[in-house]
Amino acid sequence: MNSDLNALSAFARVAYWRSFRRAAQELQVSPSALSHTVSKLEQTLGLRLLNRSTRSVSLSDAGARLFAQLNPALDQISQALDVLNEVRLRPMGKLKLNVPRVAAQLVLAPKLGQFLAAFPDVQLDLVTNDALVDIVEQGCDAGIRFGESLQQDMIAVAIGQPLQFSVCASPEYLRLHGIPKKPKDLLKHACLQYRFPSDLHYVWQFLANGKALDVATNGAFASDDFTTIIQAAVDGAGICYTYQAHVAALIKQGKLQAILQEAIPPAERMYLYYPSRSNLSLSLRAFIDFYK
Repeated sequence: MNSDLNALSAFARVAYWRSFRRAAQELQVSPSALSHTVSKLEQTLGLRLLNRSTRSVSLSDAGARLFAQLNPALDQISQALDVLNEVRLRPMGKLKLNVPRVAAQLVLAPKLGQFLAAFPDVQLDLVTNDALVDIVEQGCDAGIRFGESLQQDMIAVAIGQPLQFSVCASPEYLRLHGIPKKPKDLLKHACLQYRFPSDLHYVWQFLANGKALDVATNGAFASDDFTTIIQAAVDGAGICYTYQAHVAALIKQGKLQAILQEAIPPAERMYLYYPSRSNLSLSLRAFIDFYK
């Protein structure tokens, strides 16, 4: 039989003190209210737990048996609540995030060591997944995505530095095939495709006369790995559309050449998103404040 935990706790304090008055003072209730609570518990259990007189309180046999089992259990519950109080007071415990690989590499990795050093009691678990997933169903506390991919019922906070895209190819490829002058010229070129987990290819985004322009490029090569795509571009296999941070060093070394820079859209920030504003854990709050 499940009895109310508050009633069991009230009985335990009376049993400990052998006094309704002392127990009532500790629990900050009136002796009459405490007596009513214990009497109701006895009625629920169908057993007398306490022998009462005007001067004293003693345990019945049933009460003594219950108190012997109940006291250690209540101590364990108290210890468990103390642990929760620690969580409430400082960032600690597991924080599970679902993030695309590019977010892990370009947004989180540069400051990850600093975060872990600043919050040693946080156990950060990154699930890198380029697919759009239900973070609640996957047991994650939060996720990271670009703004257009966010679910409408989520709270979103911009994090990290803005990410800029770049279109580039090897100097040798451009020497052999020519340099595209405008985004639609890409339709005549071998374009290295990024493939989403849904099997769709990323549509390259540009600006033309101040308006957004999407170009569904073509090419004989596709991959879900930007590192492989970039290496193919370095080897002269075609033109790639990727994050500027991925290719900045290669451009500086002369292995790749940036093109169509004037048509690249403005840099965008990624967003950390989570289901609710209420009861936000200190660990997630610390993570948001650190990466904002």
